[in-house]
Amino acid sequence: MAKDAPLYLRPRVEPPLASLLGEARLLHSLVDALGSPLNVLLPEVVAENAARFLSVYRRHRLLGRVYFAHKANRSSALVRRLAACDPAAVGVDVASLGELRHALGCGFTGDRVMATGPKDPEFLWLAARVGATVNVDSAGELRQLAEIVRGHGLSRTRVLARLSGFESDAGYGGAGTRVLSRGSRFGTPVAEAEALWSALEEHTDAVELVGLAYHLDTTGLEEKARALERCVLLMDECRARGLAPGAVDIGGGFGVGYVAEAAEWERWTTALSEAVLGVRPPLTWRGHGYGLRAEGGTVRGTAALYPAHRSVAGPGYLDELLSRPAPALGRSPATLLLEHLNDLYIEPGRALVDQCGVSLARVLEVRRTSDAPDRYLVRLGMNAGDVSLEEHGVLVDPVLLPRDGAPGEPYGDGTGGDGPVGVHLVGNLCLEADLITRRLVYLPRLPRAGDVLAFLNTAGYVMDFHAHRAQRQPVARTVAVTREAGTWRWCPDEDYWPLIHPQKGPS
Repeated sequence: MAKDAPLYLRPRVEPPLASLLGEARLLHSLVDALGSPLNVLLPEVVAENAARFLSVYRRHRLLGRVYFAHKANRSSALVRRLAACDPAAVGVDVASLGELRHALGCGFTGDRVMATGPKDPEFLWLAARVGATVNVDSAGELRQLAEIVRGHGLSRTRVLARLSGFESDAGYGGAGTRVLSRGSRFGTPVAEAEALWSALEEHTDAVELVGLAYHLDTTGLEEKARALERCVLLMDECRARGLAPGAVDIGGGFGVGYVAEAAEWERWTTALSEAVLGVRPPLTWRGHGYGLRAEGGTVRGTAALYPAHRSVAGPGYLDELLSRPAPALGRSPATLLLEHLNDLYIEPGRALVDQCGVSLARVLEVRRTSDAPDRYLVRLGMNAGDVSLEEHGVLVDPVLLPRDGAPGEPYGDGTGGDGPVGVHLVGNLCLEADLITRRLVYLPRLPRAGDVLAFLNTAGYVMDFHAHRAQRQPVARTVAVTREAGTWRWCPDEDYWPLIHPQKGPS
């Protein structure tokens, strides 16, 4: 591969997002009317994604519920659409008092809500008041919840006990200690679970243990299968103590594939190492290495990047996790759950909003860089908080939507016109660090002021997790779009209701 060949990271795009992307005039008109940046959501897709996860449950003959991790997106439309799904199969995971209030206002009843994350007394009070399931992190949090339940005369509250620090058979540390799974600031380490069991026994009048939970910050299937297996066995121990748990909550982390082609991802990551070593021109703004560095002619460090191409993600990842033999007992996690009559809970965030959204930004200015005449700065009506690719280590190309609606392929090969061109995408803040992405991005041609760049698949964390009003720049407005009778229709996110839109997927 020639060193100056464009290094694309072209996005994976599927229907109906692909169809929406073809409506350049519509998207330009939305930006003209509502401003840049602008977020566009497809609420029907979130219901279809829930149906795909539930199909994995059916394949393995499992019961349980899919809880949407609300923190992935602030949208009302997405939460309302999920509220219209099968109440026995789809719930919502809220991690703050504000998210809990929002979910209830969007149509979820308390019995479909799981309360997770750091919890203040107000959060615990409302969760207990509406009958939510509380995912407790510690014995101390459990006691606080029990005191609130008793003190306010509330009904016995369902709880999940979240665990962490699972043992591994991969090896041993010093002095014969077993190697543990990666640590977490959430959950009670398994080695300290006795205090949690004692607290549950002490407060059975106020709380009811309905299951065990974990969430591991890893893509490793074996580590997750080991934790699931351990939870199944620990639930048998809980039953022997007179408790009656019946579900295992394995959290989220099912992943999304952002880049369409594995070869492009492999080429780019290889080229990044070469650029860090100095054997090819820099691929990033001022030689940023994404955690890699050169020492004595060798690349050191670990790339702080999301694995943008994933051959198995979302429902497929769950299917593989449930199908592989569990490390100790040798049977699949699905089989273990069935044998022990346990339900399965999951908390997908990013994976449940896969292909649900796009963030649009108008091109404001294009000019050459001072240090490389063949590279350009493209200033957008957007800042790094509006599409937080860098914060989440996500690398993927935007799609150019020309203002003039010029026909042609979304990516060029350098054989005609002005061909592919390398650009740095910069934001609208008066900060050197306001880069939409530090990576040099190749576009099919040089953008012009008035063109729009579409960042695809941003509904999971990227769209609004870090959005802010720094320098009084506007935060992106959000609209929901639906396809009705062959025509795209839109409304403000807060005005979308499933009652007035066609329902697809689980309902």
